[in-house]
Amino acid sequence: MKVFFTRHGETEWNRRDIILGREDIPLNETGREQAAALAQRIEDEKIPIDVIICSPLSRAVETAGYCARKLDIDVITDQRLIEWDFGEYEGKDRHTPGYQQAKGEFAVRLPGGESVFDVTARVYALLDELPRKYPGKNVLLVCHGGVCRIIECYARGLTHYEFMHFFMGNCELRSYDPQDISVKR
Repeated sequence: MKVFFTRHGETEWNRRDIILGREDIPLNETGREQAAALAQRIEDEKIPIDVIICSPLSRAVETAGYCARKLDIDVITDQRLIEWDFGEYEGKDRHTPGYQQAKGEFAVRLPGGESVFDVTARVYALLDELPRKYPGKNVLLVCHGGVCRIIECYARGLTHYEFMHFFMGNCELRSYDPQDISVKR
């Protein structure tokens, strides 16, 4: 089994550096091109994917749809892959005073939103379930930047500094083998 994960294609808010969590902003034209290129890469490189699971937000569903059509498989949505709830920071400039510091307080919920621990609990539960639910299958997770950061931490272990500076590009593709996880759960 192998788990592949990607961040959805670009949205207008991504392009403008606006904090985007639960707001259901669609892909822009660049994002659609990125999603199509990702699907083409999966086909060209013959990346073996048996199952696609994505966030229920339209930008992830649309990105997953490009891949699903190339692979002729259905997309499963899972609420646990929805982006971090940024609360009062949603829709504000990424450089809004206090945002980066608040985001780094892992056990403290953002005002009106979630903490890193909240997001980690739901994402880790899904990741722990995958080998049992899809044994021997390769799974593609289509989600969001914050969720990808949590997946990267799960797969490789990240220091606080690495976690805070990790960035996943739109439609970047990463993978891990659950058998190689250094911390067995």
